[in-house]
This record gives sequence, structure tokens and C-alpha cells, in this order.
Amino acid sequence: MITKSVEISDRATFIPAIAIKMVPGDSEAERYLLWRCGYSPDHPAVILLRMDGAWGSPAPCDPYDWPERPRTMRQAHLYITAHFDELSDGQVIDIEWILKETSKPKVSERLTLQEAK
Repeated sequence: MITKSVEISDRATFIPAIAIKMVPGDSEAERYLLWRCGYSPDHPAVILLRMDGAWGSPAPCDPYDWPERPRTMRQAHLYITAHFDELSDGQVIDIEWILKETSKPKVSERLTLQEAK
């Protein structure tokens, strides 16, 4: 499995999250467990979960299974699934930019705080 941390941003929203691409590594046990859960290495799913554990922190692999903030989390999940290999740790997933509501993507809150120091 491959894990990346991301910063999901939307209108007045900051959500730290973990994305896990469900592809087997070198471990036979991991390959078996992923296969047993129904994950295919040919069509890897991405599990997305909030780092802060809010709202019981669901961890769906289907972007359409988000019970809360469906706009934000669904769009983030769809984008992360489509672009997982291009993403870097800590990258901002800006929903307003993805939906073409703004002309440029947001900068990480982390960088904004560093500049203020």
C-alpha cells in the first residue's frame, strides 16, 4: 500500500487527510489481504480518511460513500484517485480550484503560517 498525506481545502475548510492507494507491496501477507478484501492491482482503489478523526472518521474507498461534507470529501476523493501518483505529501487538494470556482489553487496553510513568522 502507498500512503500520502494531503491538505484538503474548500470554502472556509481545512481537512488534513491520509490517502492510501490499495496496491500490494512486496509482502505476501499484504497481497493476500488486499486480494481477500477484493482490491485489484489492475484497478487500485484509494481509501481516504481524515487525520483528525472527526465524525467518527469514515474511511471509504468509494468517493460516493462520504456521509458528511459530500461536496468537499467526494470531490477530493475523486481527484486524489485520478491523480494519486502525481501528488506529493502535504499537497493541497483545493476543491474550489478543481471545480473551476477560482482561477488559481490555494497555497498550503503550512506555508502561509511559515511566512507569517
